[in-house]
Amino acid sequence: MAEKNYNRRTEKDYGFWRTFFYKTFVTFVVFNVSKFMYNIKIEGKENVPKTSRLILAGNHVSYLDPPMISLATGKKVAYMAKQELFTDKNKLLKFLVHTLGAFAVNREKPELATFKTVKAIFNTPWSLGIFPQGRIIKEPVISDIHKGFVLFAKKFKADILPVAVCGFDGYAKKLFEKNMTIKIGKPISYTLPEDEIVREWARQICEYTGFENKLEENIQV
Repeated sequence: MAEKNYNRRTEKDYGFWRTFFYKTFVTFVVFNVSKFMYNIKIEGKENVPKTSRLILAGNHVSYLDPPMISLATGKKVAYMAKQELFTDKNKLLKFLVHTLGAFAVNREKPELATFKTVKAIFNTPWSLGIFPQGRIIKEPVISDIHKGFVLFAKKFKADILPVAVCGFDGYAKKLFEKNMTIKIGKPISYTLPEDEIVREWARQICEYTGFENKLEENIQV
């Protein structure tokens, strides 16, 4: 049997039913979990542009980042995710990743289908979500940045919105056990030079989170 292609989506994949499910999930599930288990605070919501042609780029500290960023910004976001999540043994995780509109990317060998999917997303009211670090990083450091989000920004003329996930120190197991803050930064214009975009993203994320900026040590294409 041929391997299913999880990295190719079209405009039809972001139609009425997926949008309805997405909004319902964020409104009734994410909102209540974030409020009653993580005491979530949101700062900088006035910085969110009205346009949907936008790349939301956050630091990556847990599996909660995508839904928390979606809740904080009020955007419908199609996240770029590692392909292993689409075949994960956790059936609930696998179901949510697929149903909420994420698409797979081969981090070792990006494919043309990925660019076609991003183009399709920007032809809809959805925005694109990317974690420039490429994986969950538990250390309070910003480094090992992949510049793919900058390439997408320039290719599709989409500004980048830095979103900082602050205060995460583990998953909550009971009500009001944890505290988290989502801080939304100032949009970064896609017209800036590539390295300047990367540095500005890292600067804002480090400013909001208090993370150490080791960007100059390792910028990856």
